[in-house]
Amino acid sequence: MKQGFFEIIENKPLTKDVYRMRLFGDTGAITAPGQFVNIKLDGLFLRRPISVCDAEEKVLTILYKVVGKGTEQMAKMESGKLDVLTGLGNGYDTACSGEKPLLLGGGVGVPPLYGLCKKLIGEGKKVRVVLGFNTKDEIFYEEEFRALGADVFVTTVDGSYGKKGFVTDALGEDYTYFYTCGPEPMLKAVFNATSTEGQLSFEERMGCGFGACMGCSCKTIYGNRRICKEGPVLRKEEILW
Repeated sequence: MKQGFFEIIENKPLTKDVYRMRLFGDTGAITAPGQFVNIKLDGLFLRRPISVCDAEEKVLTILYKVVGKGTEQMAKMESGKLDVLTGLGNGYDTACSGEKPLLLGGGVGVPPLYGLCKKLIGEGKKVRVVLGFNTKDEIFYEEEFRALGADVFVTTVDGSYGKKGFVTDALGEDYTYFYTCGPEPMLKAVFNATSTEGQLSFEERMGCGFGACMGCSCKTIYGNRRICKEGPVLRKEEILW
């Protein structure tokens, strides 16, 4: 974990409620896709945890959905600096992916899969990506995943774009391992529908963001795990629902 100040170099809407923010600063503490950052905002006691979408040298990209006071405040920022804790969480492990990994993202669970997809393709893997949204107007980053070289499929609950249904309706059969991130009902559905081992990234409300308060723990075969510290990524075989 590292604390530092990042300068806002971009903050623009991708959909009605989802924004992309690019920050300039030291990204050296970010070592794996699927990690997150914790952002301090003026007037708010708790930092806001946001998944890392991409981390290049000196440029951090995050995507966030406006859902409360913190993200509402972020959406209004055009410039300035942010106090950010980086390198939080364990992130995804690509060593077990096999040659044909499957990536499944739902809503704001999509962003951390972008950095993962980028890494897997860089390792020479053939990646299938399934992105799930409620409706066409909520879709983001479909073309960005395609630009990486992934095979991309989109599902919408109302059938307004892509395949009607959920991400589990577009799994396919030819995959060696899966990675997923999204709301817990989606994670449970993926857990039950997939035929291989995999890794699931959990979205949880957090207090400290680095394991001190135990406010985001969940049950596993190894006992309670802190989503912010031992997670947010857990392996399929260790999860107890």
